[in-house]
Amino acid sequence: MAIEATPIAPARLVAEVTRLAAEGWRLVTFSSVEIDAENMEVLYHFDKDLVLKNLRVQVKKGGTLPSVSGVIFAAFLIENEIRDQFGVTFEGLVLDYQGKLLNDCVQTPATSPFCRYQVTRKEEVR
Repeated sequence: MAIEATPIAPARLVAEVTRLAAEGWRLVTFSSVEIDAENMEVLYHFDKDLVLKNLRVQVKKGGTLPSVSGVIFAAFLIENEIRDQFGVTFEGLVLDYQGKLLNDCVQTPATSPFCRYQVTRKEEVR
């Protein structure tokens, strides 16, 4: 089943999110979907009165989208995570971790607020 989503041009994204926020829509999260070797989509998911509304923005892998964190502050976390995971840059982030939100090393205040942890299966001891 496909997600119903309204396609939005990157240039219209901040205005549309501003409108939704003014109408009482709450940002739930974003999703990132790889379309092919060069393209992806970012889906913005909103909720109001138990109704979901989704916006779909296409972007080249490694491309740039405008940040909506100036409208909805909490979006900075998702935008930083998408940057770390998919290489999409968000222009105008209110808090930009410069690609270091997720870190492979031990957490320190100088590195990152979040660390990646790998879970490995330990051989069964008998």
